[in-house]
Amino acid sequence: MSRLLWQVLEPYHAVVYFSPEAKPAYAEAGLKGGWMGYFASRSAAFGPASADVVIATFYNFHPDMVRRAIPDAWTLSSPERVLAARTAVADATLRRLLGDGVVSDEIDEAAALAREAADSCDAAGRPLFAAHRSLGWPKDPHMELWHAATLLREHRGDGHVASLLAEGIDGCEAHVLAAAAGTVDAASQRSFRGWSEAEWDAAEERLHDRGYIDREGNLTDPGRALRELVEDRTDRLALAPFAAIGSAKAERLEELMMHASTTIASGGGVPFPNPMALPHS
Repeated sequence: MSRLLWQVLEPYHAVVYFSPEAKPAYAEAGLKGGWMGYFASRSAAFGPASADVVIATFYNFHPDMVRRAIPDAWTLSSPERVLAARTAVADATLRRLLGDGVVSDEIDEAAALAREAADSCDAAGRPLFAAHRSLGWPKDPHMELWHAATLLREHRGDGHVASLLAEGIDGCEAHVLAAAAGTVDAASQRSFRGWSEAEWDAAEERLHDRGYIDREGNLTDPGRALRELVEDRTDRLALAPFAAIGSAKAERLEELMMHASTTIASGGGVPFPNPMALPHS
């Protein structure tokens, strides 16, 4: 259930990463370049976070990629300006993609259900979730829903990092395993996350030495078992908010978000394939 709900909630949140409204909004806020906008906007809930904090919590980006943006972003802008820009990007993008449907009984209902789920989350060990929860709730229902989707995805993401760490899988190795499983394209993922071919090859060698991939870069049986273990644990760690609202409400939220996310996807709000390994519904 938690994985399926991630799949239908993620497009609603992730529009901010692919929106044509993003680059000019972050430039207006003082930032330079698309990746500075990404790192600053997603980490601004921490305040003027250091590069080390962003590297640790985002987990799977190359450290040098982060350091090209952080902390310079905080000399060019401020967390408050960046957060205001991010909110404006989400608002404008959702209004464009959902059209008249951005104001509807369905969005109102989904916002109430998603907020109830997000409000039930325990923040312990969930730094990105906790940082974004401290921001408070928007007033408009479509933005309330976006904030809830953001909280639930960062709650899940924090748990996913914990699951990878428990198995001794570092950020680059996580991408190599995903590519070996066919959920992402290796070349694209290296580019999106800043890893060089040499670093990717070294990660492949480490995983081969542990018996998780073969010399052709394919998952072995132990590799498939490892991926299943990590993903199943991630699902379990993400289940609590949906268990808290009960199966009937969770299923209703899934139904409502399926319609909204399909509309977003059909409007080009999220590309497929994508770096999040989000499948096309």
